[in-house]
Amino acid sequence: MWRATEEFRKPIKSEDEQQAASARRRGPRAPTLDQMFLDLGRLAPAGFSAGLHIRFAAPLVYVRTYSDAWLRTYDENAYALRDPLVFWGLGVKGQTRWSDIRLPDPFNILGQARKAGLTFGAVISCGPITSRSIVGLARGDREFTEDEIDAAAALVHEMHDAAEPPTELTPAQIEALRLLADGDRHTAAAAKLGISESALKVRLHSARVRLGARTTAQALKKAREYGLL
Repeated sequence: MWRATEEFRKPIKSEDEQQAASARRRGPRAPTLDQMFLDLGRLAPAGFSAGLHIRFAAPLVYVRTYSDAWLRTYDENAYALRDPLVFWGLGVKGQTRWSDIRLPDPFNILGQARKAGLTFGAVISCGPITSRSIVGLARGDREFTEDEIDAAAALVHEMHDAAEPPTELTPAQIEALRLLADGDRHTAAAAKLGISESALKVRLHSARVRLGARTTAQALKKAREYGLL
């Protein structure tokens, strides 16, 4: 009780500092994308490929854990442009086993995958066509059960929501990021904004939280990708 009262009485000088203090007082956080990818990996003994929010033929988040040999074959032959799993995921929202897909596979991609140890698999697709998420997962010993596919699908929907890019940043966050993007260091950027360096860091922290970025460099990259700068 005493600690809560003392914290309440601390002066907070800006809206940015209020947001940071509020974030520190929040309860347990929702699972991060990294944690969700670990959970997905436990469901896919032979690995997975997750493309989240595919826009203009490229995903905003792309994580693959298949063997290096298979990924090398896949990338060198540009199979992403020919993969029946990708075509299925772009055309259908839902979930199915690889063995149930009845689409042409002229390059025998699924046959090559089986030879690489990806013998059985499932694919899950969700989200609007303008921002589709497609996830494939594999195992080498048996087909995925319905319960396993349902569990993976629930996780993929959660990942899709967690990876949803923000639609806007506050003007203060944009100003701070833009100055760093132009090459200013923290001291110079703070001086141009007429704020203290600690206040600038609070703005950058709130921007990183909003963008789901670990570092300011990653926040700048994401802000550019999302068209926010």
